Parts: sequence; structure tokens; C-alpha cells
Amino acid sequence: MMKKISKLLLTFGLSVLAATAARAEIDILITQGIDDARPVAVVPFEFVSNGVTAAPPHDLAEIIANDLRRSGLFRPLAIKDMPAQPHSLDQVSLDRWRSLGIEALVIGKVEEVQTGQYRVTYDLLDVFRAGAPNVNPRVATSGPAVGPANHLLLSREGIANNSNYRRYGHRIADAIYEKLTGERGAFDTWIAYVNVDRTLSKPFQLYIADSDGYNPQRILASNQSIMSPNWSPDGKKLAYVSFENGRSEIFIHDIGARSREKVASFKGINSSPVWSPDGQRMAMVLSKDGNAEIYVMDLASRKVTRLTNHWAIDTEPAWAPDGRSLVFTSDRGGKPQIYRVNLSGSLPERVTFEGRYNAGAEFTPDGKRLVLVQQVGGVYRIAVLDLATGSSQVLTETQLDESPTLAPNGSMIIYATAVRGRQLLSAVSLDGRFKARLPSNQGEVKAPAWSPFLD
Repeated sequence: MMKKISKLLLTFGLSVLAATAARAEIDILITQGIDDARPVAVVPFEFVSNGVTAAPPHDLAEIIANDLRRSGLFRPLAIKDMPAQPHSLDQVSLDRWRSLGIEALVIGKVEEVQTGQYRVTYDLLDVFRAGAPNVNPRVATSGPAVGPANHLLLSREGIANNSNYRRYGHRIADAIYEKLTGERGAFDTWIAYVNVDRTLSKPFQLYIADSDGYNPQRILASNQSIMSPNWSPDGKKLAYVSFENGRSEIFIHDIGARSREKVASFKGINSSPVWSPDGQRMAMVLSKDGNAEIYVMDLASRKVTRLTNHWAIDTEPAWAPDGRSLVFTSDRGGKPQIYRVNLSGSLPERVTFEGRYNAGAEFTPDGKRLVLVQQVGGVYRIAVLDLATGSSQVLTETQLDESPTLAPNGSMIIYATAVRGRQLLSAVSLDGRFKARLPSNQGEVKAPAWSPFLD
């Protein structure tokens, strides 16, 4: 948005810390949409110990159930309301779950292999639909499957250890989500965000965390501001804007190596870095030639190519999924609107026509829609624009919404907003039906960026 440009004129300093676990954990408070979600049950997994440890480090069933709940599509049954807690197919009575309207049932077992290592097995059953093929290698297949085995949708076994146990739970949730929806799950992903805690000597801090807000790791800390984090397509690096030597500069931070490099430090503004889908280029906003314009940098050679040339301020570039064009925000028509430009050199074309203010756009993964900030009745809200029809749908009900970022499967949007004067993150599904708030335990949160799928 235009106010981001004015922020770039401030003077900042930055200090870099090694990535560390820290306290800026995010809570998730569901505010709308869970009541009409699909009822499912994730039974607590049975734990079989060899006597070395008391229990695994986390509750896998709880992680899976919470992930499914946060998707907005599923309503996991409370444990206290479960008619039974089976751990194997021969213990499942489908009629008991049908009587509660449960559509899908997850059961599983965690067996200790050695200290800190566990064998995890789980089954996903479609409670109402029979006739599915037997997918459980632990169930004999000589003849037609009967009973619960005839309702199996998914049956898997794997090894997890203490260090990746929570992530293993997210991966199970992803597999279940994909089997039930036909769409790849995005629970095993990260979010980056800026946390501002005025009680700290360096109040501006850049974090990455699991998609559910757990396991926060501090990447940067500063006594001034940090802006515009953006993930590389492989999820291994973050680009961001920092302010050193009295002006904005763009850095790339290698998360695994805990190192960074400066990639843009031209005279004037250096802002809004966004990786191309192939990871070879980076779009950015530079004012090195006088006005704020959109440029594309070849990351291998560091050569920059100017894409726009106009007296207006052009900012907030975002790549189309095919990497052949960009959308950006410009006030060249008098008010901020979204424009599109091809990398082939064609003149930019205006995309948004509904509303007096549209900014901060990002493509959905299929390239058919844009998620953006739209002014509605004097307030700023998140909306989705259908590129084929030109029609838009407002998704949020808060008033100062900005910085929308999409899950890599396009199902959910996280954005920055203000509630009762405090900055925090919120989430909304792409259809606007499901909503949640993600406040930090300490300080205020802004500038979210959702990672791509992780290997």
C-alpha cells in the first residue's frame, strides 16, 4: 500500500542474531465458521512403551485434530464426547460413530522403538461409505474386505523421533486433509512474521514458526523496524527489507546457514522483494532512477531490469504463478489500483475497477484470482478478485486489514489487522466462511508471509 512507501523514508538500524527459539508464540482463536464444518473424530493414539520413556514429546492426535479444525473444513469431536477410543480396526464399531454423524474416523498407535524414536501407524476410515478398497497392508486381502476394513481410505506407518515429532503430526494431517478433500494439505508449512514488543531493548523481531504458531524461531532482532519478509520458492530463505546506514536495503537470509547477504542497496528506496516462481529472479521496488518503479533482478548476475516507467508510485509487485507477468499497486489513475505488466515489455494494464482503493495483491495458486486489500466504506478489508469476471468478494469484517498472504494450497489467507487498537494476525478462508485470530503472547504482530510447501 502507499503508506509503505512513506515508511521507507524513515531511518532505521538492524542487528542480526542467530536463529533462536523465543517467546513470541502465536495463539489461534477461531471466531467464525466451525459449526457447519464436516464432523470428524481423531481418537487419541495408543502409546506402547518399551519402558524407556513415559510418553512421546507431543500428542499426535491433538496436533492432527487442531490442524483439521484450523482448516475451517472439519469439526473434530471432543474427546469427552467420543463413544469409544479404539486403536485398531477390530475395535471399531462404525454404528456408534454413525449415530453421532461422524463422517471420518482416525485411529492410531505410537510404539516406542528406542529412546526418542517411535513407530507411528494410523488409519483413516470413511464412516458412512462402504466399498473402498482395502488399503491397509496389515489387513489380509485374501477375499473381500469386511467391516471397518471396507471403509478404509488411508493406512500408513512410519518412524518419527523427538526432533520431528510435531512435524510428523502435521504431515499426517496433510495426508488426511488431501484424502478427504482432494486438495494438498498445507499444515506442514511455516509462517514468517514481524513481532513488535516494546518491552524489549530490540523490540522489532522477525520470526518463523510452524503454521499453527508453535516452535517460533527468531531470525532477526532490531531496535528499529523490519519489513516485507518473503519466502524463496524452496522455503529455505527469506528476503526482507532492513534499514542500515540510514536507508533501506534488501537482504536474503539463509535460514539453515543462519547467514545473510545484501542484494539491493541502491540510492533511494529498496523495497518489496518478491521471489519469482522459479527462484532465479526477484521483483522489487527501486527509486534509483528518481521515482519508485518496479524492477526485476536476475539473482545470479544481480542485473536489474526496469518494468515500469511512470510519474506515479508503483509498488507491491507480485508474480503470476507462471512467472510471465507481475501485478503491482499504482496510483497512476489517481487512486491506488492493481495493474498487470508482462515481462515481455508490454504496457501495464489496469486490473481492478471495483472500489476507489485496491492494493497489495497476491495471486491464488491457480492464477485465476487475486487476494488484495480493498477499501470498503472508508475501511480496509481483504477481498478476492475473480480475474475472468472482474468481480470481487470482501472476506473480512475488520477495519485496518493489510498484507494478505496465502497458504500454498490457496485455501486460507493470513493477514495483518488491528483489533481494539492492537496489531495482530487474522486468518480467513478463501470463501470467507471461516475466520480466526492469531494474537501473539507478547507484543504485536504484522507483515505475515506464508511459506511454500516444504519437502
